[in-house]
Amino acid sequence: MGDRMTPMPFPQLVEWVMKEHDDKGTVFGVYRPYQAKAENDRKIFGRTLETPVGPAAGPHTQLTQNIAAAYYAGSRFFELKTVQIIDGEDLPVSKPCIKADDECYNCEWSTELYVPQAQEEYIKAWFLLSVMAKEYGLGAMDGFQFNMSVGYDLEGIKSPKIDLFIESMKDAKDTETYKNCREYLLENVSMFKHVTKEDIEGISSNICNSVTLSTLHGCPPQEIERIATYLIEVKGLHTFIKCNPTLLGYEFARKTMDEMGYDYVAFGDFHFLDDLQYKDAIPMLQRLMKLAGEKNLEFGVKITNTFPVDVKQNELPSEEMYMSGKSLYPLSISLAAKLAKEFDGQLRISYSGGADYHNIKSIVDAGIWPVTVATTLLKPGGYQRLDQMASELECGSVEFAGVDAEKAAKLAEAAITDEHHVKAVKPLPSRKMNKPVPLTDCYVAPCKEGCPIHQDVTTYLQLSGAGRYEEAMKVIAEKNPLPFITGTICAHNCMSKCNRNFYEDPVNIRGVKLVCAEGGYDALMKEIKAGELKGKKTAVVGGGPAGLAAAYFLTKNGCPATIYEAGDSLGGVVKHVIPGFRISDEAIAKDVALATAYGAEVKLNTRVESLEDLKKAGYDYIILATGASTPGVLKLEAGEAMNALDFLAQFKANDGNVNIGKNVVVIGGGNTAMDTARAVKKTKGVEHSYLVYRRTKRFMPADEEELVMAVEDGVEFKELLSPVKLENGKLICSVMKLSDYDASGRRGVSETGETVEIPADTVIAAVGEQVPTDFLKANGINVNDRGRAMVNEETLETSVSGVYAIGDGLYGPKTVVEAMRDARMAAEAIIGAKAARDFDDTVEDLGKLYDRRGVLAETKEFKEDSTRCLGCSNICENCAEVCPNRANIAIHVPGMAKHQIIHVDYMCNECGNCKSFCPYDSAPYLDKFTLFANEADMENSKNQGFVVLDRAAVSCKVRYLGNMYTWNAADSDSVIPEGLRKVMETVCKDYDYLLA
Repeated sequence: MGDRMTPMPFPQLVEWVMKEHDDKGTVFGVYRPYQAKAENDRKIFGRTLETPVGPAAGPHTQLTQNIAAAYYAGSRFFELKTVQIIDGEDLPVSKPCIKADDECYNCEWSTELYVPQAQEEYIKAWFLLSVMAKEYGLGAMDGFQFNMSVGYDLEGIKSPKIDLFIESMKDAKDTETYKNCREYLLENVSMFKHVTKEDIEGISSNICNSVTLSTLHGCPPQEIERIATYLIEVKGLHTFIKCNPTLLGYEFARKTMDEMGYDYVAFGDFHFLDDLQYKDAIPMLQRLMKLAGEKNLEFGVKITNTFPVDVKQNELPSEEMYMSGKSLYPLSISLAAKLAKEFDGQLRISYSGGADYHNIKSIVDAGIWPVTVATTLLKPGGYQRLDQMASELECGSVEFAGVDAEKAAKLAEAAITDEHHVKAVKPLPSRKMNKPVPLTDCYVAPCKEGCPIHQDVTTYLQLSGAGRYEEAMKVIAEKNPLPFITGTICAHNCMSKCNRNFYEDPVNIRGVKLVCAEGGYDALMKEIKAGELKGKKTAVVGGGPAGLAAAYFLTKNGCPATIYEAGDSLGGVVKHVIPGFRISDEAIAKDVALATAYGAEVKLNTRVESLEDLKKAGYDYIILATGASTPGVLKLEAGEAMNALDFLAQFKANDGNVNIGKNVVVIGGGNTAMDTARAVKKTKGVEHSYLVYRRTKRFMPADEEELVMAVEDGVEFKELLSPVKLENGKLICSVMKLSDYDASGRRGVSETGETVEIPADTVIAAVGEQVPTDFLKANGINVNDRGRAMVNEETLETSVSGVYAIGDGLYGPKTVVEAMRDARMAAEAIIGAKAARDFDDTVEDLGKLYDRRGVLAETKEFKEDSTRCLGCSNICENCAEVCPNRANIAIHVPGMAKHQIIHVDYMCNECGNCKSFCPYDSAPYLDKFTLFANEADMENSKNQGFVVLDRAAVSCKVRYLGNMYTWNAADSDSVIPEGLRKVMETVCKDYDYLLA
């Protein structure tokens, strides 16, 4: 495997499109075609443009198949990838070169092909789009436009190689590629149903009449003007000049990035000082506008070029990279607004830089078009996202009449606070599962895999969406006896893993669970009948979530269980500590009733000190669900801190009437600290609730939503402070500072030597509770060096036979759902069988799921959120969608229930984008079963995969588990798994157009 793509011959491209479309109804994996309507035609450069959107000069306009996929999905304006004098293998590009999991970064800038190859790809694409338009009814054969992009200096642009490229794109009739494509189509016109000989003969050889000039950072204004003048006067081209956000100045860019949460994005003032300056740009643009007008050509600027930032967290293997996407939008649109005002709307502005479905209509409505996109296409849904954008821009026939400076200004102002562009307070959690991607059958629901109890999320979402709440509740309750608690305060790791995060927001799985609980609880409770409980008895020590779940799974499966609770009611921390503004007592009571509905015995106000006494009382098994009951302690040089759980218990018991003074400081950065600080703010008499943490919000362990709620409630965050002592009503803190990023991409913290004082009548420490080590030791249970019980990892049995430890009392403070996971593990060890079953989440109508792919759809209505589920266990295909080159392909294999993903080596340039979005801890371009074009390519790779030696005989050379084999379909015995054999046979028989 190398990082060089092999362009496909034109006949292979045509055959691929025709056969895939006829057999699968798709083109290069794009399921929904966009059909343009003539009434929405626009005019630019004297030509028709059916939609003012398309891919930016970049990975999506580098190969013919990329352009074809973009066209089929809705693109009509194609900014071709930049060509320059340095090309092919002489062009240094670090790989991987794209990271697009949130805002996007890349370290490549122009075509990786040789310039003559790039020219061939664009001519082939020109023909292919023309016949696709007519054959599939997508629009007029001349309804799209190619816009060439050249750089980076005048000498290079005048070189014979680039000059020939420009002239050939202006008129390709004398090129061999044009002649060969035309001849092939005419010779094979019979393959088409709607394309005629006359249609083919009518395909124009005048491919481009416009150009976008891309210049390197630091290019002098005189050089930029010389190039643009040359392109206008000598080449007679409608011309755009790419403008960089550095025109806004370093201070504006730094302030904007910091305000929007991108303070970690590092860049100096070098490029701002070295690049084109605003004072030089304006008169230059005025002169070029005048020149173009005299030549009857259109002139404008393209915003944006690139925004260079430093590599600080090993994002990419380069020293510098280029930022795009959501973080670039506020800078780019601000520059557009500034230029619109400067030129009173008369300067034409073409746009790129964070454009997507959420903002594209507003951008175009402001008179800023065409708009090209890249980052949004690099995310799941891929090219298919263009269909929605193109549809959004259907507004009748439009000609450029100027940019509306007022609208542009409003867009720039709104961008600073737009939720689609502001950075999350905390870094995104990892979306990946800690397991490698399998060679076959890799489709998986990340939400279910990310859930500690493997809740059947997609199943109950389907039922909820159909209004079948009772059935949904049964699915939930199979593994989860606490649906109200988890439907309200669960940390929802399922939502963190949801693929919808790469679209807009995750499916509100937790909210849907609560809807199902509220809608199906009563019916479920009426159905539950406590059966006969027989067999060996279990004592469950602790009546919190872990203990309740343990009793539930035991009694539900016919085993007697008794809960021993030291307090006067069940529910543990959730009942006695978590504030009522987080969850109501009524909701907790319903979960308690469900958890004990199968006949668990309950003994309240009964503290267990001796496990031996329980054994003497006739219990065969004991499950310790004691919670992390030992208070955490914050040691100060002077003064004492109150324990957070003690405060929260008082707050809840006394309805907020706790005497803690006017100024209260909470120490900590976890979820408990957030609850505490919010409760403090709501406590009678408190005026200020301060939260002190030694690092910044970004590095607090609290969930983002918990942190945001604290901010909304008025908690005053005091970051980069470490508490030292409390005296005279003041908390003295050391001022800390974050260090630079280390080799692993992490930032440390160190003292500055300075101190500050914070008014403090009371200090509350939320620094984590500890497991009851003394209790464990007193009962003969072995503990590790952290004082935690040593257990069998598969059963959670301790060193004392028949005694199990679960929940917070085992690992320290965790989540409710993790407590339920532990409870089920221990229950299953006692029962000797599974305590809950899995549900089939197969969706019969895959078309409904494909209809959702690539469609951004936000909703705040929990009941409706089931319609946003992508059904990832039935369809994933993230790696196929996000690959610009279509190098990862989903194929239908007879005899296998789901599509299989194969990686096509010759189409891949190792950009690495698929790695970001594969739900497994893997990179599909390295780890999926790979199709090689020839044996030499296979030798140059370590990938497991195959090369077809004889497609008719279905004979392949295969690398499997590091060994090489020759396999034939006729072989009845093989070490190669059946699934892989079926994949290879299917490629040879049904996907032979993949074979180079």
